[in-house]
Amino acid sequence: MKNIDTIFSPDALAETLVRLGVFPDVTLKVAFSGGLDSHVLLHALSRLRGAHALRLSAIHVNHGLHPRADDWARHCMQVCSALDVKCHVERIQVTDVREHGLESAARRARYACLSGHIGPNEVLLTAHQRDDQAETVLLHLLRGAGVHGLAAMPEIARFSRGRLARPLLGAGRMQLLAYAREQNLHWIEDPSNRDEHLARNFLRHRVFPLLEQRWPGAHAQIARAAGFAAEAMEQMDLLAETDWNACRVPDASALSITALRRLPPPRARNLVRYWLRRQGFQAPSALHLEQILVQVTHEPRSRQALIRWPQAEVRRYRDELVALKPGAGIHPVHGLLWNPVQPLDLPGTGLRLRALARQGEGLSQARVGAVPLTVRWRQGGEICRLPGRRHHHKLKKLLQEAGIPPWERQRLPLIYVNGELAAIGDRWVCEPYAARAHEAGWKLRLESTRDAAG
Repeated sequence: MKNIDTIFSPDALAETLVRLGVFPDVTLKVAFSGGLDSHVLLHALSRLRGAHALRLSAIHVNHGLHPRADDWARHCMQVCSALDVKCHVERIQVTDVREHGLESAARRARYACLSGHIGPNEVLLTAHQRDDQAETVLLHLLRGAGVHGLAAMPEIARFSRGRLARPLLGAGRMQLLAYAREQNLHWIEDPSNRDEHLARNFLRHRVFPLLEQRWPGAHAQIARAAGFAAEAMEQMDLLAETDWNACRVPDASALSITALRRLPPPRARNLVRYWLRRQGFQAPSALHLEQILVQVTHEPRSRQALIRWPQAEVRRYRDELVALKPGAGIHPVHGLLWNPVQPLDLPGTGLRLRALARQGEGLSQARVGAVPLTVRWRQGGEICRLPGRRHHHKLKKLLQEAGIPPWERQRLPLIYVNGELAAIGDRWVCEPYAARAHEAGWKLRLESTRDAAG
C-alpha cells in the first residue's frame, strides 16, 4: 500500500489506480456521500478525466435517516453538476435495524443499493482512507477478530458483477483536508460523526488523539499492520482451500465430519471460517466457532446438532456439516393449489416445484386428470406405497432410510390428488399415480429459486 505522507494529488491517485489495475480502461463509479473524503476523491478523478478519457460517474445513496438528508442529496447533485459528472441519487429504506443495529443496517442497505449499479468491467470506488483503516483494525481487535478481521478493508475486491476499490487507503485524513482546502471544496459535515456514543467516533475523537500524542504516526503504523495481516490471510486461505478439497462432501457444499476430525484444531477453525465465508455467510463469533468444533469432535446423542446465530445456522447430520440460512418460513396449513403446466414457488423454502412432460416417468397425466393438484407439507402419519412394492411405508421411514436431513424433510413438498398422497417431492411417486412405460407423465423437479432466477 502506497503511503502518501506529505501530499495528496490527482497524479498520486492515478498511480494508485494504475497499480490496482482499474485505470484507465474501466468505468469508475464513485460512492459519493458529499463528505470530505468522497468529495476529494471525486474532485481528483474529475481532474484526471480529460487527460485519460476517464469514464466517471457518481452514486449518492439517500438513507433518509437525517432531517437534512434531502438537502445533502441536492448538494451532491450540485457538486456533480459543477464537475460535469453524472450523478445517480438513490433513496433507500433501512430495515433490520433491531437485528443488526442502525450503523450496520444502513451499511448493508447502502451496499445492496450500490451493487445494483456495478456491472462487468466497472469498479465502485469508495473513499475510505488510512485513518478509517486504522480505526477498523482497532475495532476488530477489540472485538476479538482473527487475521481476516485485522486485515480490515482490502484495497480491491470483487463486488457485484465488477469490483470495489479503495484508492485512498494510503492517504491520511489531514492530507485529504489539505487538498480540499487548497481546491476550495465545500463538503457536508454529518453531525452524527461527532456522536461519541458510536464506537468508531469514540476511537476517532478520544482514543486516537492520545495514541498519536504518545506514538506519532500511530494511524499509519496500525494501517500498515493491516497490510501484513492481509498477506497472512492470503496464505491461510490457500491452506483452507487445500483442506476444503480434502474435507468437502462430493457434489455438495457440506463438510465431512470424519475428514474434519483429522485436522489439527487451528486448521479446522481456519477451514470452517473459510467454508462459511465462501458461501456468503457472516463469520461466526469465537464462541459459535468453538461450538461448531465441539460438534465435530464429540458425537452428539442423536447425531444431530444445531448452532445458530442471526445470519446463519450450521447443522450436523450424521457425518456432514451443513450451513444454511436461518429459519425456514411457515408453510400454508391448507396447502397450495397447483397446475403442473406452470412452475410453483414454495413459500418459505427457497424452492420451486416444476413438472416436466416425460414419457413413462413421474405422475401419470391421465390419472392426475385435469383437477388442480394440492401441495402440502408434512403433518405426520403420511403413508405411501411405492411402485412394485406390496406394502405401504410410513413417510418418516422412507425419509430416514434415504438419509434426508431433518431440515430438508421440513421443506419437502407433498403432492396430493383428490386428497390422496401421490408424490413426495421429486423423490418418490406413490401407486396408483405412477406413470407406466407407455403413459405420458409429469416428472417432478425441485430447484432453488435463486438458481432458477440465475
